[in-house]
Amino acid sequence: LANGRRANGGREESAESRQVPFENKWFFTDIDTLDIADADAVNAFISGNAVSCIVNCAAYTNVDKAEDDAEAADRANHLAAGVLAGAMAACGGLLVHVSTDYVFGGTACNTPFDELSATNPLGVYGRTKLAGEQAIVSSGCRHIIIRTAWLYSEFGRNFVKTMLSLMATKERLSVVYDQVGTPTYAGDLARAIFSIVENEVLRQHCGLYHYTNEGVCSWYDFAQAIARLSQSKCHVEPCRSSEFPSKVTRPSYSVLDKSKIKTTFGLQIPYWEESLIKCINNLKN
Repeated sequence: LANGRRANGGREESAESRQVPFENKWFFTDIDTLDIADADAVNAFISGNAVSCIVNCAAYTNVDKAEDDAEAADRANHLAAGVLAGAMAACGGLLVHVSTDYVFGGTACNTPFDELSATNPLGVYGRTKLAGEQAIVSSGCRHIIIRTAWLYSEFGRNFVKTMLSLMATKERLSVVYDQVGTPTYAGDLARAIFSIVENEVLRQHCGLYHYTNEGVCSWYDFAQAIARLSQSKCHVEPCRSSEFPSKVTRPSYSVLDKSKIKTTFGLQIPYWEESLIKCINNLKN
């Protein structure tokens, strides 16, 4: 969450002033400090800290568990998004919301999805994330919704760290080759969002956008790259998704068209393997 101020010789002026640079003060919260599904708590925090922009990265992302825990998934992915949107609508602020490729079905398709493509989520996770997008739009607040896919980083639990851990202890791994998308380094997405929020002109371009790294691969290709770049001796072999039964069908094709976000915000987006190299080097160091 951020509150916009203009700094001038150590004092603060209104955002209407055009004489000095725009600056933001950022507040970082999690469930232990702010329940974003609690409207009273959110409104009190926003009022108490003069928040004028929210970047919502919170989500219930366990795709399989969501099938049995639909209420919790809906609270985090749908209801909380509506609460944040309502709060920004009330104060005239901006909500930047991170959504997902899972709003698409991703079957029988080989053309990247753009922002006008029909949605067709296949499970609870995708449906609740789509409901969150719809709640934001319905609120009437100023918003920038960014759909992304296959996120990973040096932090938390993600595919890259899981593969590195398994490759360190196993001689062979089977990874699905019939699901295609684009690995996305969370650091690249964060920098893109930061560049938008920190620029008064750019943050006026409200709407729906897609962001991933450049390029296309399967999970098998992704795992092969991780093994090669980490110099692992683990043998990675391809397999079908049907060999790993799941409670929900995952999109077989979830490549996102990024033309709109690149044109609107002038973004230069790295190729997925370039960013993977950075992440693995960071983990090594």
